[in-house]
Amino acid sequence: MLPEEVIVKPIITEKSSSSLAEGKYTFKVAKKATKVQIANAVETLFNVKVLNVNTMTVKGKEKRVGANSGKRPDWKKAIVTIDTNPSEKSYLTKGGKEVKVDKKYKDSIDEFMGA
Repeated sequence: MLPEEVIVKPIITEKSSSSLAEGKYTFKVAKKATKVQIANAVETLFNVKVLNVNTMTVKGKEKRVGANSGKRPDWKKAIVTIDTNPSEKSYLTKGGKEVKVDKKYKDSIDEFMGA
């Protein structure tokens, strides 16, 4: 799946807005998307480092219009925790040489709140 197909839209509620300070962002995602696909999609679309992904399936509500009743479809929600303090990572190679990863990550998703 393409990253644009995995992330459907952001969920902006009072509860999700209060968790932005902790680096937790809430998205509506495709029902068949896995946690790994969601993490890769958020990293490529928003250039942030994903630490954790929590997913849940939200059951559709029963709706009624007059005598007719129906059910809204089920959908999947993902709460993505990003690294709010990205720093350079370093590791040792086989020869004992220290290598630094110089990939630059952002510390927030600016597009989330329509900025």
